[in-house]
Amino acid sequence: MSAALFRLDKRVAVVTGASRGIGRAIALGLAAAGADVVVASRKLPDLEPVAAEIRALGRRSLAVATHTGRREDVERLVATTVRELGRLDVLVNNAATNPHFGPLVDITPEAWDKVMEVNVKGCLLLSQQAARVMMTQKSGSIINVSSTGGLRVPTLIGAYGVSKAAVIMLTKVLARELGPHGIRVNAIAPGLIETRFSEALWTNAEILGQYLKTTPLGRTGKPDEMVGAVLYLAADASAYVTGHTIVLDGGTLT
Repeated sequence: MSAALFRLDKRVAVVTGASRGIGRAIALGLAAAGADVVVASRKLPDLEPVAAEIRALGRRSLAVATHTGRREDVERLVATTVRELGRLDVLVNNAATNPHFGPLVDITPEAWDKVMEVNVKGCLLLSQQAARVMMTQKSGSIINVSSTGGLRVPTLIGAYGVSKAAVIMLTKVLARELGPHGIRVNAIAPGLIETRFSEALWTNAEILGQYLKTTPLGRTGKPDEMVGAVLYLAADASAYVTGHTIVLDGGTLT
């Protein structure tokens, strides 16, 4: 019975930013738990191998090129999912960007707008479209990927931290609004995870050294280590959980 609470059989999930790193790991994890998975990111050629891996697990999968900051792309992603797979049960808003590495006082308006367009606006747009489908089903789980950078002042990635703090508040607001419709909204907040996206941080000896000193587990995280929390939030195991953020950082914030 307990194992069944974590199964996602007959459910359909959408994962953005799924071509690599945390997004890819989450997409494969959801498929291993029984879900059919639609993978999305900006570049279709990068998505196709992930979709193939999911099909190799015996699940259905679609690869849909999507810029999450563009409403027409988001609408097409959700419409394609429902048309081809029949429903939408789980949305993982993982797509993010960070074009500026340095003091916030030096960021250009263009870089600021790009961070907010993808990390915040994109999260809202896709949640809106998914929620409309989930409302008709009277069930669903939306999972936003935030960051510990949204819970404390981050080093040299201030705009990213501001955007991820906004994602946490967005999670809370949507949880309050969508709860009456049977839709749960939660978030995860990874710490320093070894992905290409965060390479500028974990390959910097000074930044890495400081992080390891303040992390009880004494190491960085791996993308696969984010999957368990997402499975919990996607499945019936967390049926009475909404509006919360699970921190996955090796204990850094303790």
